[in-house]
Amino acid sequence: MAAQPKVVIIGAGIVGCALSDELTARGWTDVTVLEQGPLFATGGSTSHAPGLVFQTNGSKTMTEFARYTVEKYSALTLDGQWCFKQVGGLEVATSPERLAEIQRRHGWLTSWGVDSRLLTPEESAALHPLLDPERILGGFHIPSDGLAKALRASEAQARLATARGARFHAHHTVTGIETTGDRVSAVVTDQGTFPADIVVSCAGFWGPKIGRMVGQPVPLVPLAHQYARTTALPQLKRRNDELTEAPLPILRNQDAGLYYRELVDRIGIGSYAHRPMPVSLDEVAHPRDAVMPSSLEFTEADFEGAWADSLTLLPSLSDAKIDEGFNGIFSFTSDGMPLMGESPKVQGFWLAEAVWVTHSAGVAKAMAEWLVDGRPGTDVHECDVNRFEEVQLAPSYVHERSCQNFVEVYDILHPLQPAERPRPLRISPFHSRQEALGAVFLEGGGWERPHWYEANADLPEVARVPGRNTWASRYWSPIAGAEALVTRERVALYDMTPLKRLEVTGPEALAFLQKLTTNQLDKPVGSVTYTLLLDAAGGIRSDLTIARLETERFQIGANGNLDLDWLRRRLPGDGSVQVRDITAGTCCLGVWGPRARDLVQPLTDTDFSHQGFGYFKAKQAYLGDVPVTAMRLSYVGELGWEIYTTADLGAKLWDTLWEAGQDLGIIAAGRSAFNSLRLEKGYRSWGHDMTTEHNPYEAGLGFAVRRNKQHFTGKAALEGIDDETVTRRLTPLVIQDQQSVVMGHEPVYVDGRPVGYVTSAAYGYTIGAPIAYAWLPAEHAAPGTPVEIEYFGAKVAAVTAAEPLFDPEMSRIRR
Repeated sequence: MAAQPKVVIIGAGIVGCALSDELTARGWTDVTVLEQGPLFATGGSTSHAPGLVFQTNGSKTMTEFARYTVEKYSALTLDGQWCFKQVGGLEVATSPERLAEIQRRHGWLTSWGVDSRLLTPEESAALHPLLDPERILGGFHIPSDGLAKALRASEAQARLATARGARFHAHHTVTGIETTGDRVSAVVTDQGTFPADIVVSCAGFWGPKIGRMVGQPVPLVPLAHQYARTTALPQLKRRNDELTEAPLPILRNQDAGLYYRELVDRIGIGSYAHRPMPVSLDEVAHPRDAVMPSSLEFTEADFEGAWADSLTLLPSLSDAKIDEGFNGIFSFTSDGMPLMGESPKVQGFWLAEAVWVTHSAGVAKAMAEWLVDGRPGTDVHECDVNRFEEVQLAPSYVHERSCQNFVEVYDILHPLQPAERPRPLRISPFHSRQEALGAVFLEGGGWERPHWYEANADLPEVARVPGRNTWASRYWSPIAGAEALVTRERVALYDMTPLKRLEVTGPEALAFLQKLTTNQLDKPVGSVTYTLLLDAAGGIRSDLTIARLETERFQIGANGNLDLDWLRRRLPGDGSVQVRDITAGTCCLGVWGPRARDLVQPLTDTDFSHQGFGYFKAKQAYLGDVPVTAMRLSYVGELGWEIYTTADLGAKLWDTLWEAGQDLGIIAAGRSAFNSLRLEKGYRSWGHDMTTEHNPYEAGLGFAVRRNKQHFTGKAALEGIDDETVTRRLTPLVIQDQQSVVMGHEPVYVDGRPVGYVTSAAYGYTIGAPIAYAWLPAEHAAPGTPVEIEYFGAKVAAVTAAEPLFDPEMSRIRR
């Protein structure tokens, strides 16, 4: 590829325009933007977007995208007219549950560094005089939120890009994408062909059509969303004009699924309080055939409840009526996150889809960094298009989950709350045994995962488990605490089947993995190594457990599909290395606890003693009739093994261990106990505790880096960094109040000032206190530092601690 690549962007909505600006600002000026409609009211979602930019989000990444959108658009003008007006955002609570929720949301923004404050009903009405303070219990104000004029912002950014050399072509419908080998080479339109080294689809809800041209699934659903405008309100007309348009804060009543904005002398009302309205792309007109193909006929019956709720919250609307409305199409995904990144099928084909105006500039900046610098400055693993498992790309799955996401967009969702449909999808070979034990299943990655077992309700250990606050009690049972205690005292079975398993084989397998990972893998067959995948800047892309099972065969315990994608993209072209996902054909049981050896040794002739089967070692063996691969690992901090076999023998493996363990007091234990035990040992969870925004030394994982290796990705970026030089640390906190079990993303204060945020949390049943891990400045991370965690608006006292909190001598594992 030339030093100055030819980039073709498909779509001149706000995302395509923002990306053209961000790319050309970084020196990539050979940029062509193709638009099937006119410029800049293209007929897509941008053309009818109401432009509300609320920054509050439980995702740090999404908040950062929105924050950059605010910063960038605030500095833009178009012919002297504003592109963003920082009128502030106001969310109101009309129920006790929502009042608690806005307290939690205030905590999110404090964690992510965005100023906000909680208000009384009277303070809320003072900000927004149309509100009836008698109808609300409180408010949440974000001063930096505001209104984006999407079409102005699009054109303003396009002009900046054009001045640097970018070219925009209206009325160019993309009809195909040419490839040479496995790379894009050109984009074909009804007006001609445009050579391309890189193609970025920013086509919005038309994205699936573009993706089909190269065989790339674009898992989004176009859904219609109602938006209406009232007739004129005299009190607004006296105050506003076309220039000022909207001095009042943008308003959300999420209890009713509604948002509001001023439109000079009218109020615009958006509603999610209606049935999902999926739209078939085959039924959407082309922009040449309709002025606004993304704007469908308003269905008045669907808006009746929204109007009634609006009259209750804003009594002055009784002097008005609905003047006009439409059902506007925009994109929803199955998890509510954008689709970003390069296709795994065709090199050079990139996606920036399912992006709302709120996050448009932030997504464009991250995409430009990704393309130009090789990595985005913001962690985007939640948005990477390659995050999905194959089953999650089924059109029926995408449709149902996306429609459900529309229904829940303003709902109060618990961090552990699973989607209800379609389920079950993926079940382990142990599923029927788990059902017989009363497993309570939650879902992740399509897998049914037991979180606790009702069969354990009669364990005497249940009485030793303290209660907890209402929020933390959801999707939890004291049975989970009993399961953790039994694991520490006897032995338990944990279903580890959902752990992603990859097999890497071939004569160059070792060299391949050595170049990509931080730890030393050149060890004898039977060795197991904990190691990291870094990006070129030294950020943690994943943590892996790699077992060398044969000279040229390695088994990897990975974190998900992004790891598989990362490895496959870096395979040598000569076929000397193969990577295969073996998850579906295999299964795994974690056998952990002080009596684990008493359980497995009588079942096999293989030596499972500490001397014969050391820690971080692997062996092939038979347990009864079942051939297994046993790895002496423990993510819970107890003696034990991860025991793998093929899926067809999974039920037999369970039965063999279960029957043999009856005299030992064996139990099955779930993910809730597992999470508690791993935090007591300080074991990290990638994607929660660390991401690409953190280096190994900050995350407390410097022990997994071997600087004496000749080369590995990210090595150069770690020069000058060590445990002593880092400025922030992932730090364990012990909470003093037994009831206050936090859930993650809460802000952490030192001396009354927010300095960090919680990543993972659980109750530590062994140590007898709630635990949280948090990112803190290094100067506040020393053990014994008093801190406070903001939890639903209240401050909870905690103290930093040395890690691990349990068994620092590792005597429980190494025996």
